[in-house]
Amino acid sequence: QVQLVESGGGSVQSGGSLRLSCAASGFTASSNCMAWFRQAPGKEREGVVGIDSDGSTSYADSVKGRFTISQDNTKNTLYLQMNSLKPEDTAMYYCAADRGPGGRSEWDSPAQYNYWGQGTQVTVSS
Repeated sequence: QVQLVESGGGSVQSGGSLRLSCAASGFTASSNCMAWFRQAPGKEREGVVGIDSDGSTSYADSVKGRFTISQDNTKNTLYLQMNSLKPEDTAMYYCAADRGPGGRSEWDSPAQYNYWGQGTQVTVSS
């Protein structure tokens, strides 16, 4: 049974940092195309960063240079290091796995992913 469990969210001030974790079970994360998404109240879910099975990554322009995705294969866990956080980063953050046939060009399309975690809330105050 595939399961994704996010953790690490919280409340920080602008300029602060957080590291989110996504513990995967039921499959090997490093062999899968995965991504982090976020959704703010009243807004559509948007892709933050995706990682392919070959390790290549794709970042949303809004987070380039501030966020970094990584994996710990020994723990089967995906991470999102978020630095220089801004109030506009406030959202529920979700881990997604098992991207469909759309390919890398659709890494930020929520419909491409078959599995989702429950989300972890990130709140950045000014």
